[in-house]
Amino acid sequence: MKLRLFATALAAFAVSSTAHAQIGVYMNPVAIRVSNSVADTGPFAFLGENSKSQVLYGYMLGGYDDFFSSGKLRAGIDMRLEDLHANHAMLRDFFLGVRVSGTPWSRPLKPYAQAAVGVTTTKAPSSTVHTTKGGYLISAGADYSVAKHVDLRMFEVGYGSLTTISSDTIGAGNGRSLPASKMLSFSAGLVFRFK
Repeated sequence: MKLRLFATALAAFAVSSTAHAQIGVYMNPVAIRVSNSVADTGPFAFLGENSKSQVLYGYMLGGYDDFFSSGKLRAGIDMRLEDLHANHAMLRDFFLGVRVSGTPWSRPLKPYAQAAVGVTTTKAPSSTVHTTKGGYLISAGADYSVAKHVDLRMFEVGYGSLTTISSDTIGAGNGRSLPASKMLSFSAGLVFRFK
């Protein structure tokens, strides 16, 4: 259901753009390291029993619309959905944010940076209960044009924060407060551009 809603929003997003907009869509593999300074315990420990970090793998589906252009600088919005799993834990997130990109050199290399806010849904490895909380993501990367409508996303690195499911968020904690977890993401792949 959420994927259909996201696909509908992405289609509306692409159709509503102006003639000079630079639109791109992508579906790339992603790895995210989620870490916390405090180890959680119990059946709702997202990172695993007494663990402080976990690497999750999955895919990222998204799109951007660089609707503002001034010389070599472009700006617009980016929207993405990520679905990741590891050790029977699940992380799904949806982010919407601002994006700035450019072509500062004569080569077809296009660096970009973006800042986004959104919602994250997490499920612990040994539980069927999940929670949905807010989060943020700041990322940067570089795309390299390989064809008229295709870019190679050479890399994207992101840093963010999210509140995961835990014994504390479910109310089964021992009275201590678990801080928000940090996430460090890595991705690469292909981007398909439309004008």
